[in-house]
Amino acid sequence: MNAKLNGKIALVTGAGRDVGREISLALAAEGATVAVNYNSSATEAEAVVAEIKKLGGNARAYRANVGKYEEVTAMVDAIVKDFGSVDILVNNAGVVINERFVNTTPEQWAKQIDVCLYGTIHTCHAVAPHMIKQNGGRIITLAGDSSRIGESNLAIAAAARAGGIALMKSLARELGRANVTANAISLGLIETAHSDADFLAANRDKIVKQYPLRRIGKPADIAPTVAFLASDGASWITGQVLSINGGFCMV
Repeated sequence: MNAKLNGKIALVTGAGRDVGREISLALAAEGATVAVNYNSSATEAEAVVAEIKKLGGNARAYRANVGKYEEVTAMVDAIVKDFGSVDILVNNAGVVINERFVNTTPEQWAKQIDVCLYGTIHTCHAVAPHMIKQNGGRIITLAGDSSRIGESNLAIAAAARAGGIALMKSLARELGRANVTANAISLGLIETAHSDADFLAANRDKIVKQYPLRRIGKPADIAPTVAFLASDGASWITGQVLSINGGFCMV
């Protein structure tokens, strides 16, 4: 365990698996107490909590659908009651439906926008007053390169994530006077245990040719940058979009 985030309380949404899990472990390794948010799988979230505790850290699981404001505010209230504050917010939860725009449905639009955009708005709105009151905080929102350059079959997810990027820039201006930073991380394709294995097997060679580093990203590639943005070392970084994408998008 390091101590760069010792005494800090971090909320990571969608933290029971994949990228969220790696972020939770990285923040805990730096000394933060981690609120592991989940929606559907308590088993996965509790496994992350157990792993953090086994490594000497502190964590607790909290269920909330980030797309529902009342559930988010109840979760944040519970975290503040349990630990006293929320110093770090990582908006990781997301839903992506890969489909041609003309074939998508309003139900699919709502599912992605509720989690990717409204979920980020909800969590930021719930934690911002606490960060302002304590005169400090870190907000980090995960987006995707599709939200910056556009990508076929990802129109709705791209639109929702682009909204999250815009929100970070606005909050950076509004909350900066309270020593709260707000940044986004733009991801390339990340291979997880829940990726479409058949699709990747059929298209891996074609995909990796689009990446100068010639590989698809892994969840562990993301966590170190999140931990850095949460630290005092990033205290003069705000309103930025940092790319972790193997060189896929260079803007």
